[in-house]
Amino acid sequence: MDATTPVRAGRREWIGLGVLALPTVVLSMDLTVLHLAAPTLSAELRPTGTQLLWILDVYGFMVAGFLLVMGNLGDRIGRRRLLFIGAGAFAAASVLAAYAPTVESLIAARALLGVAGATLMPSTLALLTDMFHAPGQRTFAIAVWMTSFTAGEAVGPLVGGAVLEVFWWGAIFLIGVPVMALLLVVGPFLLPESAERLPGRLDIASAVLLIASVLPLVYGVKKLALSGTGVEAVGWIVLGLATGALFGRRQLRMDDPMMDLRLFRLPAFTIGLGTQLGAVAAIAGSQLLVLQYLQSVLGLSPLQAGLWTVPSIALGIAATLLAPRTVKYVRPGAVVGVCLAAAAVGAGILAATAPMMSLPLTIVGFTVLYTGVTPTLALLTDLIVSAAPKERAGMASGVAESGAEFGLAGGMALIGTAAMAVYQAGLTSGAPAALDEASLDSAKETVGAGVETAESVGGSTGSALLEAVHVAYADGLQMAAVLGTALLSTGAVMAFRIHRQRFG
Repeated sequence: MDATTPVRAGRREWIGLGVLALPTVVLSMDLTVLHLAAPTLSAELRPTGTQLLWILDVYGFMVAGFLLVMGNLGDRIGRRRLLFIGAGAFAAASVLAAYAPTVESLIAARALLGVAGATLMPSTLALLTDMFHAPGQRTFAIAVWMTSFTAGEAVGPLVGGAVLEVFWWGAIFLIGVPVMALLLVVGPFLLPESAERLPGRLDIASAVLLIASVLPLVYGVKKLALSGTGVEAVGWIVLGLATGALFGRRQLRMDDPMMDLRLFRLPAFTIGLGTQLGAVAAIAGSQLLVLQYLQSVLGLSPLQAGLWTVPSIALGIAATLLAPRTVKYVRPGAVVGVCLAAAAVGAGILAATAPMMSLPLTIVGFTVLYTGVTPTLALLTDLIVSAAPKERAGMASGVAESGAEFGLAGGMALIGTAAMAVYQAGLTSGAPAALDEASLDSAKETVGAGVETAESVGGSTGSALLEAVHVAYADGLQMAAVLGTALLSTGAVMAFRIHRQRFG
């Protein structure tokens, strides 16, 4: 064998890949497991619409805010060590979330889960670069890793629906506890510690600046989406951007930066990250709204709604595992472009048929959308990570996962709040005149609250309100699907424009 030929992975590495897939499934599952629990949770804890959105997406935002910091920390102290620390912290935070007695404590527990998740995610992906050196094996391993991520996100609603049939809503958080315990038991025997380490200690000042730029920016965008242009929203956004500028300036002056901004000079790295962000945002916002639409508008139980997502899960997994084989014969840019164009068609089907309140058409549209997006994520992640030097694998993994997490959380926040604005406006104009102001305000908080209010009002007024809730929420889903179509179409155009270049 030539000295430059990469060593191929053996049985231990492939078993280790399975071990790394377990926390990945749980981490992504926590992004969507609450989607089907939203109506039940709303009925028991009575969150406002804003609080419900924070419960749903604060986890993803905290993961995104801390990913780069934790990826850099793992590059310095060891990725396996950070993985085990994160596993213990994640299990503890899961218990806190499961037994949270109030809305505020649940939001806080979800935030802690996000910080713990940020220690796990870059470690799992970066360890793959230590375990799989042959390019073909590495691409397939990342596809398996991404399949675990997307499968966890997809089965989250299904698992949540099954759990909710038997237990209370908090039980969905306890699913991850035995998985993390298993990782801590078998991980030391199967997972290698990272060979390459960055010298020196973690740059605390850069870490603080990074977090202090991400969180105000995220909060400002959420505030802008919820309340429109205002002094407070603009102020938070300006603060985040200004702090981010200080962070970037500091990185450019350092010999050993936390985030190597020179990577953004690489077209494949930058375009891959931007395409990933838009694609994930489109699928995340649509998935949340479709699942609530199936329950609150079409009248399915949580378990039934979860079961209807099985076709998209199966096809998405198959497409993700097929992607590494396809790019042996077709340039990755062309594959990404075709897949995103297909996903845009799926979003367009949702946009055209949402007001019809048809279960088959909704499932067809969502399945095409989901199946189109999922294989692109593995290809884009491999592109982003492989573009970085090996000793920066943790940082590159953090960047790739930050894009995915910002897309997931941003899609739920921005697309979700745009749909909510349409829902509230439609309910304001379509609610029966006999409905009192307090009941109308309650119905406008969430679609679950709207259904519950209509049932409590009863009579002809309640029936009219329920019809108005269904129509308004269908219009909101239509708006979300239109936004998703625009994002996916833009991503497809970007991929097709660069497919003749070296893309991956």
